[in-house]
Amino acid sequence: EILEHSGHLCLLPCPPLWEMFKGQRGYDNGFSEEAEKKFLNIRDVYADNLQEEMDKIIQIVEDYPFVAIDTEFPGVVAKPLGKFQTSSEYRYRSLKCNVDLLKIIQLGISFYDKNGNRKPGICTWQFNFKFNLEVDMYAQDSIELLTKSGLNFKLHEEKGIDVNEFGALLITSGLVLCDDVCWISFHGGYDYGYLLKVLTNDTLPEKEIEFFHLYHTFFVRSYDLKYMMKSCEDLKGGLDKLADDLKVARIGPQHQAGSDSLLTAASFFSMREQYFENMIDEEKFMGVLYGLGEGGPARTGTPSTLRPVQ
Repeated sequence: EILEHSGHLCLLPCPPLWEMFKGQRGYDNGFSEEAEKKFLNIRDVYADNLQEEMDKIIQIVEDYPFVAIDTEFPGVVAKPLGKFQTSSEYRYRSLKCNVDLLKIIQLGISFYDKNGNRKPGICTWQFNFKFNLEVDMYAQDSIELLTKSGLNFKLHEEKGIDVNEFGALLITSGLVLCDDVCWISFHGGYDYGYLLKVLTNDTLPEKEIEFFHLYHTFFVRSYDLKYMMKSCEDLKGGLDKLADDLKVARIGPQHQAGSDSLLTAASFFSMREQYFENMIDEEKFMGVLYGLGEGGPARTGTPSTLRPVQ
């Protein structure tokens, strides 16, 4: 199917049949309650406990202002067609195409203090949004991966959070639109794309520069680990490879947003200590997203390579 989207043509593969996931672990039951209890640092949030858990977050953000995020979404189903002046422009148009068309499935938020200590007890909230495999668009391989990772799509369908309600609560939570909170992501373009869609209840801006204006307005202070890795000797690959190199252990299942956000936070503080001597140059690293804008390969003045502190 061909769909004209924001001035460019996006090629959409036909969505697979949702029935193929019925009966699989991620559709019916997810992980068992006994297994989920092992991840005592991570709190699952659905529509029925959203307000209660957001109230808790509002109370802790002042003491734990370093906030790491990760999102799970239905993959990539579209690509922009046409001529683009830069590779960064193409990557942004691809991001916009897919974020505009698709729905966020899960958001993980983890809280640390300025010294790199996570909040005792529950430090990570995993928000599960309304998503229906029967009607919502998705890429088959992404849903299969999330299913194998234990996402419970039946619960998302029946108890999932309404994104508009979540967006209203997030705007008034004290997490966004302020410079007291520092956001941490790994290759965070899509993470912030989906969050901006939720916060504005709108499609993403037409131009990349307008996207960055929104991004810097809502998330005043932020770091992207994938971009920071470009300046660290021997640090390459994805989040799990980074964590292995930094000797950071994962809590919870891979490819779930809560666990991934927790691993992102722990990896950030380990990298900060091992490679930056706990002093990160804000002018060089703050507010840059890997692969977009200044975080793309054409960026000039890339900082010199850093070695781990002995």
